Amino acid sequence: MNITIIGRKCSPRESFKERADKKLSKIDRFFGAEADAKITATVEKSFQSVEITVNNDGMIFRAQERAENMNDALDKCVDTLIRQIRKNKTRLEKRLRSGAFDNFQGEEDVPEEKDFEIIRTKSVAIKPQSVEEAILQMNMLDHEFYLFTNSATDLISLVYKRKDGGYGLLEPAAE
Repeated sequence: MNITIIGRKCSPRESFKERADKKLSKIDRFFGAEADAKITATVEKSFQSVEITVNNDGMIFRAQERAENMNDALDKCVDTLIRQIRKNKTRLEKRLRSGAFDNFQGEEDVPEEKDFEIIRTKSVAIKPQSVEEAILQMNMLDHEFYLFTNSATDLISLVYKRKDGGYGLLEPAAE
């Protein structure tokens, strides 16, 4: 696994980098050498956060955790990734490295998600509007996300509320 470590508002220490290598070796067997892992460590006033994004043959696995200490946030992140993989084990076996789940013993039992069940289907009118208008509309509806046509780009876009209190914007990538 190729690991890249980035620091925001900080410079991760060598001990953190070594710990990250050791922790990611736990999940390395699922992906193999061709996977890319990006670790972003951020220092804020009262907490530190770590985000891990693993890209493996077009599949993206992501976890972000906060803690008082960067190493604790890293540990929580790796545990979250393992939980995600275990929860979707059956679906992922076809996409991940063969034999990755042989003799896999997790720290805890996570109930495996068997089927995705769509409870409701809804059709929405997508009208052209600015990102700011879309965020305002999302907040007025008290939703976590909002789909719209971006009037600046004429692309279908999605705005969403982030756990850290900010907003995110998803736009299709040009291929």
